[in-house]
This record gives sequence, structure tokens and C-alpha cells, in this order.
Amino acid sequence: MKKKLGLVYGGKSAEHEVSLSTATAVTNAIDFDKYEVIPVYITYEGEWRKGEPLVAPVETAEQLRLTRDGGKPDSIHDFLNGNGVPDIILPLLHGTNGEDGTVQGLFEVMNIPYAGNGVLSSSAGMDKVVMKQLFAQVGLKQVPYVYFIRNQWKKDQQFWIDKMESELTFPMFVKPANLGSSVGISKATDHESLIAAVEFALKFDRKIIVEQGITAREIEVGILGNDDPKCSVLGEIKPVAAFYDYEAKYQDGNTELLIPAPVTDEVEMTLKDIAIRAFKVLDCAGLVRADFFVTEDNEVLINEINTMPGFTPTSMFPLLWQHAGTSYPELIDRLIELGLERHEEKQQIQYTMD
Repeated sequence: MKKKLGLVYGGKSAEHEVSLSTATAVTNAIDFDKYEVIPVYITYEGEWRKGEPLVAPVETAEQLRLTRDGGKPDSIHDFLNGNGVPDIILPLLHGTNGEDGTVQGLFEVMNIPYAGNGVLSSSAGMDKVVMKQLFAQVGLKQVPYVYFIRNQWKKDQQFWIDKMESELTFPMFVKPANLGSSVGISKATDHESLIAAVEFALKFDRKIIVEQGITAREIEVGILGNDDPKCSVLGEIKPVAAFYDYEAKYQDGNTELLIPAPVTDEVEMTLKDIAIRAFKVLDCAGLVRADFFVTEDNEVLINEINTMPGFTPTSMFPLLWQHAGTSYPELIDRLIELGLERHEEKQQIQYTMD
């Protein structure tokens, strides 16, 4: 009997279009003989639109922008219950209001199984500052950084400029603390560009993190599992641009990806060990992509983890697993299995308490 699989995508995020690309790719890889696929589209305004079950892959992302039939439902509850309630949801949401634990909390309250990371790991993984603070608690090496919120910047801009320029050196990378896909990130090379980069990042988030730029290789690894996670092969990013920005990830296609990454056995073991430690300290589940810097003398620094990495067939996470012997359709199946496994564990705990 087919499982009813809810695909939730779109969302109130600057990464809305990335989510649509991911959802399109998933419909082209999923086994329709195995799943009844229920599309659930969240508009830019946050309106939930549930479509009729898909019977075949969609050709373009535009086909997933579901129009509303009839009146607006009374609540989100109507989408996820009633006729066609999913057996499990595959959240394909990137960025705020989707990757940050908010929608995961909704599914938890409604007791609906879902694939991927839970509330804590999603929210901690979304906030780059909180993530780095947790990494520091278990002794993971990172680049120096400074962070502040919009109100602090407005009250005493000069203080924060002085702090950044005294504790860090140029170049610096200025980032919104709560976005992915390199949205809102700028490279600052001097005093003027630093101020401009902060002002730009503040358009996307109230919290800003400014990181020390270093000369290093960018290495990534995929992690798959729940309590016993496994690592994929390693991949190296060699961007043509100043850094691996949004265009490089999703548009221009000029970035070179080396899979497997050419590293020593010792560096590979170190990277994978740190990746698993990072996965566990945030209590992750399902999938994670861990991003690292490796310096000339083979020092390994963790940059961040992504709890909902790019998930199109040409994204790094699926490519890493493809080279490890797991195809894109198999990866989708595995994530669904892991989500059901985690939900069953929670149910057993609940029954014990009852």
C-alpha cells in the first residue's frame, strides 16, 4: 500500500525559490509506485495551499505554485488533516519559517511524522551564533567572529566597528545569522565595505555575525542517520567568485566541485570525526551537511552545519552520497525511513509515559 507523502515547500523566506527548485527535483526522483505525493505549497505571504495528489513528476517549478480553489481554509490544521492526511511529511523548506524549527514544532504539536531534523537541531543549526557557541562548548575549532543585533548597531555603530577592526582583520565575511544559501552575505575588504556589508546583511536579519576571512580550502561532508549517523565521501568547493555565493550555488554553474576531495587519510578522519561530533551536539536527525575550512598546514576548522542543505540532484549533499553509492531516489527513501523511525521512537516514549 502506498504511503501518503506530504511535500511541504515554498515558505516565507528569502530562500523560497530554492525550496521550489528542491521540490521540483524531488518530484522527478520519487517513486510514484511507492508514494502518494501530496503537494503543500506555502506562499511568500505564508498562506498554505494543499493540492491534489501528484501522479507524475512536474516539469517546472511554476507548476508547484498552487492556486487556491474555493475559499481559504479555516486553519493550517485543515491542510494536514481531514482527507488525505499524510503518513509522513518531507519538509523541503530552506531558511526562516521552515528550516529553523518553526514548522517542525507545528508537526510535533500535530503529531505528524516528518523527515529531517527536529525543533532543537533545526533552530540551533539555523542561528549561526548559537551553533558556534555550542560547537565551542565541545571544543571544536572555528574562525574568530563577532556578533551583534540591529539595536546594538543602531545605538553605537562606532563601538562595533572598532570591535570588529580590533578583534578581526580584513577580509571579513558579514552574514545574517539566520539565513542560508549565502543570501545576504558580503565580503568586506576595508572600513567602508565593512559598514556597507553590515547594512546589507541587516536587511535580512536582526542578528549579524562577522567572521574572520582565512586562506583555506572549503571541504564539505554529508551526514545521514539518526542515533548512528554515517558520513559520505568528502567534497571540495573551488568557487570562481570571491566566495561560494548564491549565484555560484544555484545560477552560474561555474563553481568546480571535487568529489572525492583530495585530502590525506588523517585529514579525512579528522573531518568525519568532527562532523559526527557536530551532528550529535545539536542532536540532529536525518540529514546534515557539515562545512569546513582546511588550512595549508592541514588544520581543520568547522564553519557550520546545514540542517536542510541544497537538495537538487546537482547540489553538493546528494552528489556526495551519489559518490558514496546512494542514488538520489534512494536518498529520498532513506530520509523518509529515518523520519518514520524517529517518530516511532517518540511514540514509544509517549506510550511509556501514559
